Amino acid sequence: MHLASGGGLMSRLAILCPGQGAQYPLMFELARQDEQARSLLQEWDLQQYLDLPLQEILADDKLIFQNTYAQPLIVAASLAAWSALKNKLPAPRLVMGYSVGELSAYAVAGSLSVNDALALATVRAKLMDNARAQTGAQHMLSVGGLAFGSLAETLQRHGLYVAIIVGDASFIIGGLTASIMQAIPDFHELGAETSLIPVEIASHTPLMQAAVPGFQKELEARVFGDPGIPVMSGIGAELTFRQDAAKTQLLRQLTETIRWADCMDSCAEQGITVALELGPGAALSSMLQKRHPGIACRSVRDFRSLAGLLAWVDRFYP
Repeated sequence: MHLASGGGLMSRLAILCPGQGAQYPLMFELARQDEQARSLLQEWDLQQYLDLPLQEILADDKLIFQNTYAQPLIVAASLAAWSALKNKLPAPRLVMGYSVGELSAYAVAGSLSVNDALALATVRAKLMDNARAQTGAQHMLSVGGLAFGSLAETLQRHGLYVAIIVGDASFIIGGLTASIMQAIPDFHELGAETSLIPVEIASHTPLMQAAVPGFQKELEARVFGDPGIPVMSGIGAELTFRQDAAKTQLLRQLTETIRWADCMDSCAEQGITVALELGPGAALSSMLQKRHPGIACRSVRDFRSLAGLLAWVDRFYP
């Protein structure tokens, strides 16, 4: 296999960093197969960010999905996987992060240290929880099967927002929980399919405005460098090369819509042929494979061993 200093002449690798929603008790196990990643997990001392022992959170079905823990957990799991893989993979051409995964992406790209990424994820979660406390209970809802124009009136009537554009007829909606529950029958009447998402924060909507000043202060307090690997902006679907742009994008995505469909299209336009999702879920690799079947997509969660994962990547780098 060609290592990070080299790479295939034709294959181009993208790294995908997920957001929350797919946490599970064994989400760190694949990374722990690597001695260096095991050692780094101990050095990171995740309890300082989580306030509880990691295993206690992983064993509790409620705690593992609480926003306070979910955001730093996702970042930690993604970066643990990256630590186990980065010296064994070809050099990525770009990194894409979904929601809080954009913090992971900047750490993968070398713009942000692991400790700063974990600290920012922890503060981000707390600030967003505080913003929710000011508005009342919030939730997110997957709505599919209809173009935006068919949903716009219902969204406006119920005070809901498009948080993430997943596809041409697939959206993640954010808003107050009561408003979402009232809107579900209306979406069904229009012919849409809906599914509640286990995220109780209306991320990427104006309901997060109260979190912006505090997060801006935290971003300015952290040391950023220019990304060593281009990072795809979630709200702009364009590559980010500079540290000042990184901070701006991370701040704006608290309250602005993530254009994930455009990000996937931009990934294809950059000539990406292979995409690996760092987990713990497999939603990003599945979405990209469906939208762009010519890109070979897998998640670390698809594999039982690091050796199996690396053997799959090696197929594209003879």
